[in-house]
Amino acid sequence: MARNLPWVLLIIVVSCLVSTLEASEGDSDPLYKSCVDQCQKTGCVGDTCFQHCKFSADGKAIDGPWYMQEPLYLRWKQWDCQSDCQYECMMTREEERKRNGERPTKYFGKWPLKHVYGIQEPVSVAFSALDLAMQFQGWVSYFILVYYKLPLQPNRKTYYEYNGIVHIYAIIVMNSLFWSSICHSRDVELTERLDYSSATVLAGFSLILAILRSFSIQDQSVKIMVTAPILAVVATHILYLNFYNLDEGMVL
Repeated sequence: MARNLPWVLLIIVVSCLVSTLEASEGDSDPLYKSCVDQCQKTGCVGDTCFQHCKFSADGKAIDGPWYMQEPLYLRWKQWDCQSDCQYECMMTREEERKRNGERPTKYFGKWPLKHVYGIQEPVSVAFSALDLAMQFQGWVSYFILVYYKLPLQPNRKTYYEYNGIVHIYAIIVMNSLFWSSICHSRDVELTERLDYSSATVLAGFSLILAILRSFSIQDQSVKIMVTAPILAVVATHILYLNFYNLDEGMVL
């Protein structure tokens, strides 16, 4: 029993850590919860009021005819009563914490960031968009190089063995960066699923490309033997994220 004591203590500590990570300190704060509940009832946080709280979750007016439905552009951006109340209560609570000399805390697993024109994480969006532009420029440069500057085979195919897989990889990278920009601009369940799924595909395909290039694998049957298990794992993980547990800690 004495030999197993360190392992028992380790398991207890890890279990406690896991239980504390289920909810962030900010969104579990009673003052924050009370603020959100009150805002959803009254539509106001202090002097700030939201017209979205006059509508139900499906965009229909609570007390009004059908033509009073919430505008489509607001419904598309998912600026509803709950999200507005959560954001305003978060910023109000953080101002109080700052005045009390307390450090910022996370809400729903993320740090409190001020929105700019409705964009949740403007700096992350800017960097993702810049990265996307650079990747597109690199892809176009590669296309021009292999098809217009380097010699081609008589059948107009390139001499580079991995040309096709490089093009696929470039498209996957740009797709991942595109959805990353969208998710950072407006983080809802749909954009999270698309972002995480795209990142999972990118991780799996990066591993495939790294193995093929590192070992100079050119035999078609060996390529299939390498690719098939990785694609199966990627597909299974995407199904897990989308239909069982959407956990950002399980993305990669």
